[in-house]
Amino acid sequence: MTSFIRLGRRAFLTSGSALLSACSPLGLLNAFTPADAGSRLAASGIAYGPDERHRLDIYVPEQGTGRAPVMIFLYGGGWNSGERADYGFVGHAFAAQGFVTVIPDYRLVPQVRFPAFVEDGALALRWVRDHIAPYGGDPTGIALSGHSAGAYNAMMLALDRRFLAKAGLPPSFIRSVTGLAGPYDFLPLDDPRSIAAFGEFPRLAETQPISFAGAHAPRVLLATGDEDETVRSRNSTSLAAKLRTAGAIVELRIYPGLGHAGILLALNAGFRDRAPVLTDIVRFARVLKRPWP
Repeated sequence: MTSFIRLGRRAFLTSGSALLSACSPLGLLNAFTPADAGSRLAASGIAYGPDERHRLDIYVPEQGTGRAPVMIFLYGGGWNSGERADYGFVGHAFAAQGFVTVIPDYRLVPQVRFPAFVEDGALALRWVRDHIAPYGGDPTGIALSGHSAGAYNAMMLALDRRFLAKAGLPPSFIRSVTGLAGPYDFLPLDDPRSIAAFGEFPRLAETQPISFAGAHAPRVLLATGDEDETVRSRNSTSLAAKLRTAGAIVELRIYPGLGHAGILLALNAGFRDRAPVLTDIVRFARVLKRPWP
């Protein structure tokens, strides 16, 4: 699907899927749309592990409370592309809503295959637990979110308890998880990116978030657009159905007129009138099983 992205007086013609894998359109989005007021980049390039890709950025509210809720956002890119700097608009958006927001990079294909990129997410969560307090964040639990491949990573961290356990974290550390346009039920593998990321793993059922849906899940928000031709909305609807059957708390939102890139762009101030994606995530993340201090 093709769409015009208008930034002030400039217009860029991009493909919806290419927007998520190429850094320049998102870099231009950051450059030509104003950051949300009331937020700032507090730290950049902090190491959370030994690899060069183990780096994260932290965005904070201008008016800190000293114990603010923490949002971790995992970006997409087909598990083979992505840079945290391109998602500054997401960091500012959540920080302006009162969240200390962390955006990590993680290792990509072909450097690694599943489960390494999910393990990197768990390592970043461990860093947040141990080090976020000096930035004004609550270290006792997080709201986790992600888009596309990042939504997959987030959902695996939330549903497959082995990843947090390996990182020395309790399942309760993830207080809620939001997946935007995520792939959760995509066997058989039929896309070159998913084949490259998962095809060498010997037990493919264990690569699917839907395999781990159960009552143990944190609160789950699944959001998708009804015009998404990259990751079909059935991924969200099937996972929501299985979670509900298991007795988990889950909310499903299907936004009319949004495609795969559109649901991410709706977090940007210049496109926020297209759908209440930011409002819905913030509302959902703040209504928790146990309140923020």
